[in-house]
Amino acid sequence: MKVVVYTGMSISHSEAKNILDADYRPPVKRDDIRKIIGSSPDIIGIIEGVFFNSAAVAHREIIEALKEGITVVGGSSMGALRAYELEPYGMIGVGRIYEMYKNGVLESDDEVAVTFDPETLEPLSVPLVNIRLTLDAAQDAGVLTQEQAAGVLDVTRKIFYPDRNFRNIADECVKKGVIGEEDRNKLVDYFVENEVDVKREDAVLVLRKIKELNKS
Repeated sequence: MKVVVYTGMSISHSEAKNILDADYRPPVKRDDIRKIIGSSPDIIGIIEGVFFNSAAVAHREIIEALKEGITVVGGSSMGALRAYELEPYGMIGVGRIYEMYKNGVLESDDEVAVTFDPETLEPLSVPLVNIRLTLDAAQDAGVLTQEQAAGVLDVTRKIFYPDRNFRNIADECVKKGVIGEEDRNKLVDYFVENEVDVKREDAVLVLRKIKELNKS
């Protein structure tokens, strides 16, 4: 079977190849799906896609692929968002982020957006959804109170997505009085050591789902 997967930030192409043999491409953008329909892939996996710096992949082109009998699987980032929106048309969604969109926990594409190096595809910011789940873990660990975690999340939401990194978030939380200066480094250390990288976890699930479908 011919499999095309769009990814790069949540999981690198080299790491992904250890899980699934596929044609790996950079984050999907407008018209990419339409262009490959003619080459008749059997399965398209959408993990990453562009959001704000250029036109995002259109719903219509994914629907066109589905109508051509191409299986489309999504999760983790743009894939999770489009899978939630296009489930009635037959797109397959997997992972926690997809479920969070489906259940109304997440609503904005801002939750999964990151900025990245266009050459290496290395992420240069931290997605809001990872921060959200890391804060839940921090509460469970007794590192933050429920009030503090809610305050950190509110501060993070207000930071423009390319500027979301652990140090910027901690600095803004100190400025806003959410945490004290003495807790700044502790918060940064917790984030660095305990980040819940749900986007990567879901990217792996997308690849495993495609592998499962590829065998059937």
